[in-house]
Amino acid sequence: MTQPAPKPRSHTLIDGANRAGARAMLRASGLGDEDFAKPLIGVANTWIEIGPCNYHLRELAEHVKAGIRAAGGTPLEFNTVSISDGITMGTEGMRTSLVSREVIADSIELVSRGNLFDALIVLVGCDKTIPGGVMALARLNIPGLILYGGSIAPGHFEGHAVTIQDVYEAIGKHARGGITDAQLKSLETAACPGAGACGGQFTANTMALVCEFLGIAPMGLSSVPATNAAKGNAGYRAGEMVMDLLRRDITPSKIITKSAIENAIAGVAATGGSTNSVLHLLAIASEAKIPLSIDDFDRISSRVPILADLKPGGRFVATDLYAAGGTALVAKRMLEGKLLYGECLTVTGRTLAQEAAAAKESEKQEVVRKLDSPLKPTGGLVILKGNIAPEGCVIKVAGHNLQTFSGPARVFNDEEAAFAAVEDRSIKAGDVVVIRYEGPKGGPGMREMLQVTAALVGAGLGDSVALLTDGRFSGATHGFMAGHVAPEAANGGPIAAINDGDSIAFDIPKRTLNVKLTDAEIQRRLSTWKAPQPRFTSGVMAKYALLVSSASLGAITAVPKSFSTAAQTVSRTS
Repeated sequence: MTQPAPKPRSHTLIDGANRAGARAMLRASGLGDEDFAKPLIGVANTWIEIGPCNYHLRELAEHVKAGIRAAGGTPLEFNTVSISDGITMGTEGMRTSLVSREVIADSIELVSRGNLFDALIVLVGCDKTIPGGVMALARLNIPGLILYGGSIAPGHFEGHAVTIQDVYEAIGKHARGGITDAQLKSLETAACPGAGACGGQFTANTMALVCEFLGIAPMGLSSVPATNAAKGNAGYRAGEMVMDLLRRDITPSKIITKSAIENAIAGVAATGGSTNSVLHLLAIASEAKIPLSIDDFDRISSRVPILADLKPGGRFVATDLYAAGGTALVAKRMLEGKLLYGECLTVTGRTLAQEAAAAKESEKQEVVRKLDSPLKPTGGLVILKGNIAPEGCVIKVAGHNLQTFSGPARVFNDEEAAFAAVEDRSIKAGDVVVIRYEGPKGGPGMREMLQVTAALVGAGLGDSVALLTDGRFSGATHGFMAGHVAPEAANGGPIAAINDGDSIAFDIPKRTLNVKLTDAEIQRRLSTWKAPQPRFTSGVMAKYALLVSSASLGAITAVPKSFSTAAQTVSRTS
């Protein structure tokens, strides 16, 4: 017989005569004596009606709650926010996306602390809900796990599979007269056939893989596609699993270790994953109080081959990976090459190596390569530094073979101006497009530049133009594109000193990004630089701009050092 699950926190909320008021309120919500006798399990749902990534999570939550009840817990579902990058891309609304990561983490933390949950399961879908959920679990450090809603199925257009990436690139083709209005409309209506997160190894699927390689999401359950018939059972099993974590008191700090984070970075590198993983893993490590630097990504990526042939640089989408053998197959290949720490614990109760050993490779699959025939000998992420980016920047090398690039700068102080230049055909082959004042503070919110990068590809300039920005890129971005340039322009970083026509040089083998100016000239220009007026002076955006750190630190919102020092002083004297 299963032992009753413990109530290490919720007993304070609902047990005893003095808690009759709390129980009375909860009875009005449908709970009764049997529910009060069991542990309270938070079900944090990032459901939202706006966009496909999280649209189906209400239904999935019902399966999760059924699993929790069957395993002896009382599930209490609550909601938090979500911003769809694919919908807001190229607008002012995109400034809110990265900000939402902090709001998601904060809101999950608040509801969980306020209601003294004994354990927590977080249902996630689109890009920022995933790291936001992990950050909350790391802060709370109560038994819990992440369950990913799964990927969307590919659409079909003119005889081939398509994703949202194809739509954004078609916008650029359309602007150049490459496709008709009717073709663009037809692609638009076909690209996203139902619920689920964007189909390539874009940010959502990258971060879902990160969670599985971290061990904080159950391998094999999270990656079941959104509309697959097995997803409901995956939710039920995840509900049972969170109860097992509670009984065994397995908390996130026992799972999210330095080795687990290095496994996650290696997984991103091996699958040509999104550059946003750098920001999010730095933030997760910070919440877990694990030392991690931007240089660790380059160190790990340089020893890991690209094994998965996934969009945006490759041929296949997440549903193809699932059919081929899933993330467990990727892990199995990597463990064969001694590229992962197999002893790391996961929320299933098994090690990463044990999870990978259960992988079932489908016959004649082409998605995951053998170790002796990788797509590339080294991973998809490279960190560049130089006089433009002293703190570093990130470039994804999956999907192209360029090693160096140099050309004259075309400088724009926001994304809209750069996009207009692409549309009016003033960007020429050989140019280096510089988009600044789009960083964490300057944006604020560090917008993704997919509208610009996709338009360049659609215009036939994807291999002949480079781009650098203190903003971010979508996971769907491909080409010679460097993002997260730090320090950002709004903080007086050297990117603020670049003028039109300055010669900029990328060198992948040397890991450098430089403008051909002397240090003295850069300092001379910066000496007359003035910080721009903030775009927001009140509300959440202003608060974010005030508290956000550099992209090289994960763009986390941090308590100011002056406050922390004052708090320590009060603590010592009280």
